Amino acid sequence: MARIAGVNLPKEKRVEVGLTYILGVGRSMSKKILTELNINLDTKVQDLTEDEVNKLRERISKIQTEGDLRRKVQMDIKHLVDTGTYRGLRHRRGLPVRGQKTRKNARTRKGKKKTVANKKVVTK
Repeated sequence: MARIAGVNLPKEKRVEVGLTYILGVGRSMSKKILTELNINLDTKVQDLTEDEVNKLRERISKIQTEGDLRRKVQMDIKHLVDTGTYRGLRHRRGLPVRGQKTRKNARTRKGKKKTVANKKVVTK
C-alpha cells in the first residue's frame, strides 16, 4: 500500500484515481503529475515500483495538500469573518455563502428544521 502525503492510497484503484484521495489533488492535477513523471495512468497503485512511489511523493510534496491546505482554508474563512465581510457573516451564521436560496432548501448548511410558532405562509 502506497502512503503519500500522509494518506494510504487504495491499492486496487488506478493511480490516476488513487491520487485523488489526497486532499488538494483532483483528476486533472493527478493526470498532469503522472504525465510529468512518465507513469502510466492505468497502472494500479499496488503495481507501482518503489522508485515511482518516491517520485510521486517528491512531486506531491511541492503542492499544498492535506493539513496545510485545510489550515489555509480555515485561515481564509477566519479572515472573512474577522473583517466583517458579507461572506464572513454568512459563515458565522451558518448559512449558504455562495448566493443560494434559503427559503425552502439549504438544510445541510442550516441544520435540522426548527419550527417557529404562529408562522404561516400567506399565498395570494
